[in-house]
Amino acid sequence: MLPIIVSDEQIGTIVVHPHDHELTQSTLIDRISELIAQTTSEMCDDVAQLRYRVSEVAVLYRLSSLLVRGGSVHDTLRLTLDLALDVLNLEAGAIMLLPEDSEALPRVDMENELERSAAVGLSEQWLDNPIPLSVDRQFDRMSLEGKVVTCEDLGSDPRVIVPEECRAENLVSFLGTGMVFNAQPIGVIRLYSSQRRAFTSNERKLIKSIGESAAAAVEQARLLKMQARQRRTQRALRIAGAVQKRMLPEVTPRFDGVQLAARYQPSQEIGGDFYDLFRVHGKLGVIVGDVVGKGVVAGMLMSAVRATLRAYAEISEELDRVMIRTNDAVCRDTTVSEFVTIWYAMIDPETRVMRSVVAGHDAPLLLRRQADATYAPQPVPGEGMVVGVIPGEQYEMQDLQLLPGDVLLIYTDGITDAADFENHRFGKKRLAESALSLLNEQPDASADEVLKRVFWSMRQFSGLANQADDETLVVIRIEDESKTHTARAL
Repeated sequence: MLPIIVSDEQIGTIVVHPHDHELTQSTLIDRISELIAQTTSEMCDDVAQLRYRVSEVAVLYRLSSLLVRGGSVHDTLRLTLDLALDVLNLEAGAIMLLPEDSEALPRVDMENELERSAAVGLSEQWLDNPIPLSVDRQFDRMSLEGKVVTCEDLGSDPRVIVPEECRAENLVSFLGTGMVFNAQPIGVIRLYSSQRRAFTSNERKLIKSIGESAAAAVEQARLLKMQARQRRTQRALRIAGAVQKRMLPEVTPRFDGVQLAARYQPSQEIGGDFYDLFRVHGKLGVIVGDVVGKGVVAGMLMSAVRATLRAYAEISEELDRVMIRTNDAVCRDTTVSEFVTIWYAMIDPETRVMRSVVAGHDAPLLLRRQADATYAPQPVPGEGMVVGVIPGEQYEMQDLQLLPGDVLLIYTDGITDAADFENHRFGKKRLAESALSLLNEQPDASADEVLKRVFWSMRQFSGLANQADDETLVVIRIEDESKTHTARAL
């Protein structure tokens, strides 16, 4: 009978009951020694397991701090590599990453796309060697599949292609695993020992945990980088959108007998629609245009076309010549897939004659008062090729006599193409009906009231459905002569 003492306190007793009364003392000692050895072995194994758990928790805690801190991918990988080498007591290693768009890569031969991202204790000659470590890069392939790869002796293992280089680099044993996040491989961890070493199951479990945690940290670092880039892009787009809006007329020109109202609603930060209302050669100049596409490219083209058209309009009253020159300039400076629809007119407020030219744009909607005092739509002549497709294209001017009470709606297709949740279009018919319903209720409704009614009707129709195109509407109303004379007298 032997006491078990821990910290000067007896916590138990080892008792051996010999079944054989003839058991010798030496045999008894052997049995006691065997029992002690077995117990000691179990205790040592428990201690080893405890140490592994403590190491694992410590490593995962330090890796989780990378997630909280949210550093760069490079910093995350370097800290991960240093941590893995330290906790596993290894001397050299490297982390290789797949490209960020690796989800689009085929799983076959994906290992060929790995690129070095961090390295410790390895020479440039080793790192730059294009020859892989293993036959058919099976070490990397297995790692990318989420497996743990070990090699006790790189110099004699038949899977290794470069044993001489391993000896020259003083690399004896290898431990590797993949970095996998949500079943998607993003890279591999390669670790080396300068001493021959058989890696335990606990060490294999630990490197796998490190790889999984590092993969999560890398993905978060990439996500934070992408979010920062998106914020910068959004800020630039907001600034560009504000600059673009400043290009629209801040104050509409005033002409006796003419009311003006306009609204531009881009579908994105930067749009492709534009309008302009300006005084030119003593007349009212009106431009409404729509650039193909949306976003930055459309916004840049819109700015260039507007500036070009406005410049030519200032030096010529011949609208057809203005459009011809604008078309040639756009054809010269753009690709075949970039084009613009434009409606351009000059209105003489004295004679009420409207001279216009069309380049692929929808004809305006003219609402005219009838003999019974109700309003009805009237056709507006004009057609022509879009700007930016055919150099040297010719355009024709059209004259139209406007009458007191006339209401003209010039719009882009974002108005008529506005859709509800069932993808039904607002259309030209509803556009006309929305304005006519107001004018037939209130024959003296102002241009601004007509514009607001159209947008209200369009929103009632489409509800909260997101619209895919910019929306631009210009409303021109020719006042009655009695109101014009009264205004002049005042």
